[in-house]
Amino acid sequence: MARVDALRTGTNREAVFQHRLGQTAQDVQALLDRLLSAAPMEGERARPARLLEAMRYTALGGGKRLRPFLLVEAAALFGVARHHSLMAGAALECVHCYSLVHDDLPAMDNDDLRRGRPTAHKAFDEATAILAGDGLLTFAFDILSRPDTHPDTEVRLGLVSTLARAAGVGGMVGGQMLDLAAEGRFEARPRGLDEQDIRTLQAMKTGALLRFACVAGAILGKADQSQWSALDRYGSALGEAFQIADDLLDLEGDPATVGKATHKDAAAHKATLVAVLGPEPARHRLESLVAQAQSALDLFGARADLLKCAARFVATRTA
Repeated sequence: MARVDALRTGTNREAVFQHRLGQTAQDVQALLDRLLSAAPMEGERARPARLLEAMRYTALGGGKRLRPFLLVEAAALFGVARHHSLMAGAALECVHCYSLVHDDLPAMDNDDLRRGRPTAHKAFDEATAILAGDGLLTFAFDILSRPDTHPDTEVRLGLVSTLARAAGVGGMVGGQMLDLAAEGRFEARPRGLDEQDIRTLQAMKTGALLRFACVAGAILGKADQSQWSALDRYGSALGEAFQIADDLLDLEGDPATVGKATHKDAAAHKATLVAVLGPEPARHRLESLVAQAQSALDLFGARADLLKCAARFVATRTA
């Protein structure tokens, strides 16, 4: 009750949000550390040391753990046990980390730095990095399939199918392909993308996993249609806001603070809303998306205040 009262008054809403974000990051870190131990699980013959080391390097390498936080807090709206939502959050983080490993490869974005450290293919080698990404992706569905994630098989099936679609050809992977095509990787003169094309691309590449984080809470909580739709609208607006903020960071951010190279989007001719709209109109769009995300949660009252804080955090982050 004290936490809800503090959030309602707004006196230390930001402090509560930062504490909860940090606590979830610590909890996910500890859970992934345990799940990615050297001991084989039933059905596994062995866990090759170099592969496991690369998977752990990627999954335990820090980060804000925003996606698990959104999932845990969305599930908390329905009173879901924290250990269930943390398991689902750990699975989601595995998919996110796999995507970073593959995005950083020379054939993709060719980045040398991620979260202030060498990227996986620099710390190990390209083959190991590819396999580490493959391992994390498949491990995510291993985690979701376990009764520890939820005792109800229908809930687990819902999580598996929804994450598969968010991460796959119609979601993140498809968005990455659209992004590469927009750079001119496959055509000498690629078709220019308009604003709607870019929004579709970014909703797939970046927004799909953020949206999943929110609707996964509804799946775990067996939400009704109005509750599910509210979290879906919130997640969709948050995903678009996240990408605009990320594009602004690439344009204006300090690499030492961001933890990776900046000013790469323009050099690579990437299709971004910042490039199409211009920085100032993009900031106005970002503010509008934050308002949309926050208003989508009005159905839940003060219980959703931490998720509303998350929308503001996404728009104002510096890394």
